Amino acid sequence: MAAPTDGNVAVQLNPVLKPLSWLLGTWESDEPGEGTFPTIKPFRYTEKLHFSHVGQPVINFTSFLTVLFRFNAFHAESNKPLHRECGFIRIQPGTNKVAFIIAQNSGLVEIEEGELTGNQLKLQSQSLGRISFAKEPHVQQIGRVLQLRPDGKLEQTVSMATDNQPLTQHLYITYSRSS
Repeated sequence: MAAPTDGNVAVQLNPVLKPLSWLLGTWESDEPGEGTFPTIKPFRYTEKLHFSHVGQPVINFTSFLTVLFRFNAFHAESNKPLHRECGFIRIQPGTNKVAFIIAQNSGLVEIEEGELTGNQLKLQSQSLGRISFAKEPHVQQIGRVLQLRPDGKLEQTVSMATDNQPLTQHLYITYSRSS
């Protein structure tokens, strides 16, 4: 699978990424996603994801022309931005082991690791870092499942634990491929 680079020259997908090729493209939420957590008021949000590559053995997600994977979430009613995440997805060659490296505009940096089984990516945080003045309570653990459903929709569930709450489902959303 070839994808345009920032110079509009198509590059071949690195063979290491073939098992993750189902993620490539732009995905937009069908309906607002659901956000819940015991310490906050439930909310709904929209989100747009963009996954692509530049021929390296990594799926990148960041902003601007090198954008390879990007999360942008907005409040469903006010369209107010909620968060932005960017980073990289790597797969260990010859295995189903995957790492997801994420930086959030809130000052949280995550390294999630897990396994790819078919069209499902199941991840758990291995390391979390944060800015010294991050809002409390601090996130202590994150779990994430991304899966391509039989109907062609992408589904994401994110669970979170904080200083004062156990691991609990936090976000749920489905997306349709827009390109």
